[in-house]
Amino acid sequence: MSEIITSPKNEKLRNVSLLQKKKKARDEQGLFVIEGARIFEDALKSAPERIEQIFISESFSKSSEWLKIGGKRDSEGKPVFAVNRLEDRALTVSDDAFVKICETVTPQGILCVMRMKEYSLADIPAKRLLLLENIQDPGNLGTMIRTAEAAGITGIIMSCGTVDIYSPKVTRSTMGSIFRIPFMYSDNICDTIDMLKKQGVTVYGAYLRDGRPYDKVQFKQPCAVLIGNEGNGISDETIARVSERVFIPMHGEIESLNAAVAAALLMYRIED
Repeated sequence: MSEIITSPKNEKLRNVSLLQKKKKARDEQGLFVIEGARIFEDALKSAPERIEQIFISESFSKSSEWLKIGGKRDSEGKPVFAVNRLEDRALTVSDDAFVKICETVTPQGILCVMRMKEYSLADIPAKRLLLLENIQDPGNLGTMIRTAEAAGITGIIMSCGTVDIYSPKVTRSTMGSIFRIPFMYSDNICDTIDMLKKQGVTVYGAYLRDGRPYDKVQFKQPCAVLIGNEGNGISDETIARVSERVFIPMHGEIESLNAAVAAALLMYRIED
């Protein structure tokens, strides 16, 4: 990291900005960006082989926090950076230029370009699944992924109408869970539900009408919890495919819960 990049017009910096802003660019290159020390440490621990390039602000490169991260060791006591040859992938950027490639309001001084990982249905253990149809809010999706890991979910399957999991807001919200839980987009969520049911998976759809109260249902493995769009819920075509409809009783004048909250309640009902 001897030479410091000072121009925002630098080709690598311009590409980072493109990956931050354009889903098409992410898909074409198979790359995405993560920002911040915490999620970078998660990547270093869980997916170092997928790290393509590391960008560090000039001030952060001189900080004790960076020295701590750069000195991390693996289970055998070897420096992680040396084992994965990450020193060659780390570039120092002037503070002014670094700010221009960041999406966060107050950048922490480090971001990383990473390779995407593709999963198929065969890669996802059909034990405790979260199914998502047309979730639009990046914060909701990121929170669901993070909660899914905490709840022991074995995989997430999303409809193609769901927000891009590799968008900056989603990756930040996952707090590193994106590296540890398998996920995929389904071209046809209805067909996927049918396939899961044939495999013996019980699919529970969160629905405001009909069905049973969620706390009266035994969510036995293998099973899947299906959450629909924030405004419209699960589509008529999709709800017709589920094994059972469930609802979350509510008091007061509330008509519905936040999608991420509903997902959390149902995921934690799945029995071990």
